[in-house]
Formats: sequence, C-alpha cells, structure tokens
Amino acid sequence: MKRVTIRVPATTANLGPGFDAFGCALNLYTDVTFEETEYGLEITGCDEEFTGPDNLAYVSYCAALATMSEELRGVKIHIESQIPICRGLGSSAALLVAGAMGANVLRGNKLSTQGLLNITNAMEGHPDNLAPAFYGGLTASMVDNGLPVTVSFPLHPDWEFLALVPDFNLSTPLARSVLPKEVSRADAIYNISHGAMVLKALELGDEKLLRTAMQDRLHQNYRKSLIQDYDAIAALVRTTGAAFCLSGAGPTLLCITQDEKLEEKLAKKLPAITKANWQMLPLHIEFQGAHVLRSEE
Repeated sequence: MKRVTIRVPATTANLGPGFDAFGCALNLYTDVTFEETEYGLEITGCDEEFTGPDNLAYVSYCAALATMSEELRGVKIHIESQIPICRGLGSSAALLVAGAMGANVLRGNKLSTQGLLNITNAMEGHPDNLAPAFYGGLTASMVDNGLPVTVSFPLHPDWEFLALVPDFNLSTPLARSVLPKEVSRADAIYNISHGAMVLKALELGDEKLLRTAMQDRLHQNYRKSLIQDYDAIAALVRTTGAAFCLSGAGPTLLCITQDEKLEEKLAKKLPAITKANWQMLPLHIEFQGAHVLRSEE
C-alpha cells in the first residue's frame, strides 16, 4: 500500500488590519502521514476526540478524492503536530491542507495547488491561513466568484517573530461571534489604508511604519475582551518598539521586530502583569509551503 507524509507550516493570519486576507507561514509544523488500506479509518497521534471521521485531515482527504472522482478506500492517518491547537496559529488549516495534498499525492497529483486551495477554502470559508500554508511566505488573498485568489509578497529578511501562546484556547466560532455584523465607512477606510502600509512595511523592514500600520478597527478591539490581560500585554510590547497584533483569531499574541533581545526583555516583565502562563515561541518566516516529506510505495 502507498504511504505519504505531508509537512505543513504553521500560519499567522490577519497581521492586524488584513482581516481574513493576510497570512504568513512560520516555522512550526504539522506532519500528517496517510497510508492507504483495504478498508476502514484509523487515526493516531492526536487526542481521542479527534480520531473520528470528522477529523479535518480526513474530511479534506475525502473532499479531494471526491473532486478527482476517485474511490474512497481505507486509510491510516498519523498526525504529529508542533502547532498548538485552537491558539490562532493555523492548526486547523494545516490539517485541511495536509488532507487534500495527501489524497492528491496518493492518487497521482491530478490537482494543482490552486485546485487544492479551492477545495480547502470551500471548507474553511476564508483563505488567509490556507494560502500561506500551501505557498509559504507572506500572502494576501481574496475570494472572487466563490474561488480564492492569492498573491505572494516580499518580506525583509531581518524580521523576527515572537508568539506569545497562553495556556488557554479560543475557538474561532467564539472569536467570530463577538464581531459586529456591520462596520462604519470610516473603519473600513482605516483598515484598507493600514493594510496597504503593513505589506509595504514588511517588505522594507520599516519597524516604525509597521508599528503604526498594524492596528485595526474590524476585529481586535472586539476580540481582546476574550483574552486575559490583552491590554496590559499590548502596552508592554509597545514599550519595546515591537509591532503587535493578534495571531489569527487569537488567543496567541504576535510580536514582530528586528530586536533579537525582545524575548529576553519580555521574559523579565511579562509575569508581573498577567496571571496566565504565556509561552514565548521565537519563530521565523517559513518560505516553503506544504510539501511531501516522505513517500513510500
């Protein structure tokens, strides 16, 4: 039987004002191995609650097979993930990407990466995490006539990413439930203009511009009430000169800087302003998107 292992990077979405549009791949990974069997489903490497047919890797795997008009056989799926679950670092998107790509590789690579993005976006509903997971690097995406369109953007090599990951999770549905159904024209203009500046600041390595541009009025002000000590941590990070935003829907908070000592600075002061346990993860941009790690006949 055929076996393939797909590696997918973690992703951070939104980057402040780029709500449901911007995303960047980071160097944490989910490796998912798919082995075809004669019948049945077996999922290992994750909590028991995720070992049923609603596992996102399996759902995506089945969707890709259906798109290719390929027969669904048995499959063993083994998941090894460094990406924290429900923390805003693309854990769900990684499984969707792995599932679709795994099915595609096992059945002869009949679908393009764009085709796989189309399939997974139909399940996820927005391509902000999916696009950088597939392509790597920094991306901006939109959905036109129901299909995702993605463009890659350059990144200055000196950026350092520091993820502050708490010991509590936050589901995306809950994070979306607190958002308003309508926004003002002023807020829409604010985000469009700031989003354009974020992309240019990331390209130029302009830390001052990035600090100013990475503010938004569409989601972060509403979601911060779900995240313990958000305001205090944001104020602390900004005293260091780093740019600051939610990672995806949260609760992970993301610092972007060129200061290699940022982690050391925050480690001295962070425990004094929060009762939660925040893990600091120094991360780098991952320019390689999802790919085959191993393949066996």
